[in-house]
Amino acid sequence: MKKFLVLTAIMFIALCIKSNAQNVLDGVYVKEHNPTRQVIPYAFLREADVMWAKRVWEVIDLKQKINLPLRFPREGDTKDRKSLIEVIMDAIQEGSLTAYNYTDDEFTTPMTMEEFKKIGNAGMDTIQIVDPDPPYLTRDSAIERVFSRDKVVAYRIKEDWFFDKQRSVMECRIYGIAPLMLAEDENGNVREGNILKPIFWIYYPEARKLFVNAEAFNRENDSERRTFDDIFQKRMFNSYIIKESNVYNRRIEDYKTGLDALLEADRIKTQIINLEHDMWEY
Repeated sequence: MKKFLVLTAIMFIALCIKSNAQNVLDGVYVKEHNPTRQVIPYAFLREADVMWAKRVWEVIDLKQKINLPLRFPREGDTKDRKSLIEVIMDAIQEGSLTAYNYTDDEFTTPMTMEEFKKIGNAGMDTIQIVDPDPPYLTRDSAIERVFSRDKVVAYRIKEDWFFDKQRSVMECRIYGIAPLMLAEDENGNVREGNILKPIFWIYYPEARKLFVNAEAFNRENDSERRTFDDIFQKRMFNSYIIKESNVYNRRIEDYKTGLDALLEADRIKTQIINLEHDMWEY
C-alpha cells in the first residue's frame, strides 16, 4: 500500500512539473488585448455625402526607418510576432486570405494554390548528381526552389481619398496591398534598373481581420504593441505616390523621370492636403 501511495505521489509531482514546464510565461503578464481585438468597422458613407474623391497608388519602401516594423522580424527569428509578409503568406497558405493575380489591381482573378506556390520562380529543379561509390553512376535528383520572403522590399497600396461632408472629414481608405520584389531573370539574378514587381494583390478590407490581431513592434514602448491594422489605419508609415487617377491611366514614371517624378508625387500629395485645408474657414 505504501509503495502504491509513493508511486502515486511521484506521478502527481511529475505531472505538476510537466504542466508548469508547458505553461512558461515569457513576460510579466498574459497578453490578452491584441489577440482578442475585433475590427472597428468603417463609418457609414453615402455617395451623396462624398463631395470630392481621388484614387491614388503609393509605394511603401521597407528600407526607410519608419517602415521597418513592417519588414522585421525575419522568418523564424521570434515566435512573439511576425513580419507583415509572414502574416499575409501564412494566411494565404492556410486559406483564410485570398491572393489575387498581380496582372491587375481590381481583384478579378483569384490565384490558385498552384500559382501561389510558384511565386518568385519557386518550384522544382532537376540536377545531375554522381554516386559516391563505384561505378559512379550519374542520376537525376529533384531539388525544391523556395521563395524567400525576405525578397519583399516594398508594398504597393491602392487607396481612395475623399471628403465626407456629413462628418466634415477628409478620409483615406485602403483597398489593396501588393508585396513588391525586385524583378529577376530565369536564373534568379536581379534585372538592371531595380524594377519593382508585384507578386500578388490582397483585398485590404478582408485582410483587416488578420491584421487587427497581428502585433507590430513599437520602438518606444514594449507594453504598447500596435497591430498592423493600427499602422495602416493611422497611417504610421511613409510612402510616395506613383500614380493618381487620370484620363490616360498612366503612372508618374510615364511622363516624369528622376527628380521631376518626385516633385510630381509631392505635388499630388500637397494638393490633397490643401484641399482639406480649403474646406474650412477661419
